[in-house]
Amino acid sequence: MAQKPGPLQVTDVTPSDDLKPVGNVVLVVVDVQGGGLNKPFQPSKPEQTWMPGRAERNAKAVELVAAFRAKQMPVVFIQEVHKPNLVDIGRELDGNEGPHCIEGEQATQLHPGLDPRPDEYLIRKRRYSAFFGTELDIILRGYKADTVVLIGGMTDVCIHYTAVDAHQFDYHFRTVSDMVVGSGQELHDAALRAMKYLQRDSLVSSDSVYRWLETATTSVPHPVAAGA
Repeated sequence: MAQKPGPLQVTDVTPSDDLKPVGNVVLVVVDVQGGGLNKPFQPSKPEQTWMPGRAERNAKAVELVAAFRAKQMPVVFIQEVHKPNLVDIGRELDGNEGPHCIEGEQATQLHPGLDPRPDEYLIRKRRYSAFFGTELDIILRGYKADTVVLIGGMTDVCIHYTAVDAHQFDYHFRTVSDMVVGSGQELHDAALRAMKYLQRDSLVSSDSVYRWLETATTSVPHPVAAGA
């Protein structure tokens, strides 16, 4: 008797050098925070680890945001924030994280160079996904977005869950593999596999984004006021 095929497994997480965007593109900068501190995030539990490369990713994020702005391409900034009384933190304390991203602390502020401009959006979220309980979907629809490019952190937490919700809202998503950092290398790789399982073209290199930007034209809509 022929064996039934097993479940589909994703083993190759090599990023593509071809962005392959669909329709209009928006860069979504997820939780690149720290306020410029050298060590903004200290483990709150013994089992918590940090994957190296955060400082390099932060610098790359500033450069990519500048490149999108130079092309007049839309950028949306995401910032996780919780009140000091933790009323809004929900079940996040059930996992490996202690209290984090507390309002008013320097470590919660966006990384220097990532301050949104007056015509750009900053979304402050209370959960891991940038879509959950926020206006992100409304903003993306305003931009008539089809594809979201994700950078930031952490790969296995906020990037992963934002990508999942982007998928479920029927957006194409592209995770820039060398511009996201996980809570550990193994977890980083596992999250990349999970995202590629959802969308086979989802993992891309920063080179692919810059190559696409060379010939890209702005996709920002310019609504005409009623009666104009």
